[in-house]
Amino acid sequence: MTTAATGIGSMPGDDARAYDEALRVVLGEVPDLVFLPELPGRGAGAHLTGRGLAVAEGLGADVQPAGWRLTDAVGADLRRARSLLAQDLDALEEQTQGYAGTLKVQVAGPWTLAATVEKPRGDKVLADHGARRDLAQALAEGVRAHVADVRRRVPGAARLVVQVDEPALVAVLGAGVPTASGFGRHRAVHPPEASAALGWVLDAIAGAGAEPWVHACAAGTPLDLLRGAGASGLAVDLDQVTAAGHDHLAEALESGGTVALGVVPTTEPGAVPSDGDVAERVLRWFDMLGLDPGALPGEVVVTPACGLAGATPGWARRALETSRRAAGHLS
Repeated sequence: MTTAATGIGSMPGDDARAYDEALRVVLGEVPDLVFLPELPGRGAGAHLTGRGLAVAEGLGADVQPAGWRLTDAVGADLRRARSLLAQDLDALEEQTQGYAGTLKVQVAGPWTLAATVEKPRGDKVLADHGARRDLAQALAEGVRAHVADVRRRVPGAARLVVQVDEPALVAVLGAGVPTASGFGRHRAVHPPEASAALGWVLDAIAGAGAEPWVHACAAGTPLDLLRGAGASGLAVDLDQVTAAGHDHLAEALESGGTVALGVVPTTEPGAVPSDGDVAERVLRWFDMLGLDPGALPGEVVVTPACGLAGATPGWARRALETSRRAAGHLS
């Protein structure tokens, strides 16, 4: 078994100076598995949905009172989202000269976008079978170009990972996404359709030469569906994993896949765990599953439980440091 440490993606801060500092923290604290920081504090264009639309190919969108909405033309908000992404990649390119480790970038998944973006005439994309198919395919096409751009900017990265974030997947599958009125819920999407659309995006990532991971930290996430759709890596909040989910994580490790375990608090707790405490928790998890870490062909990555946007800058740094030191103990 190999071990590493990284972050999920988001970091605290709301301006360009904070972004540069977040990137320096990432490069310093998790140098073996660097991730492209996301600072949602900068506004809608830097939130998960805005970043996903910035990557998707051939879509127009803008922010309305109810949130992001598809439009016939590219609006000012989508232009800003694309500009922020380009600026972040510029900073990454500048600060990773000569970098030769693993690099991870993140993008919102097709079902989270469908659950958070409205159609041109209102209500969520999720309500329209054809619209959600078109959105997933636009994202898949955009991801291909995004991977090529990242490779051009950081040519020395020995390994490129694209993490697809799907925090809304459980709600999509369980009819938990509210309608525009707020009085109803959108119909549940059946697992085969959910797997197919996610698979288009994951296949595009793999086809572009990168590793497709899926991050979903909601309780009850069907990890078998993610693996079946083509995810080579699974990123979870360990506290939210079900009994069946633990088995799927074990299967992923036994088949040579990657499991990113969210075991470090995202905000500073009253009792701060040491890196030894975190490593011990992971070892107890192996013991619970009857796994011998030394005999596993897969990779375990230690991470915070979720994104760090709500943390103080000091805790964000410490959470990544604790993750790195815990991974060192495990190795």
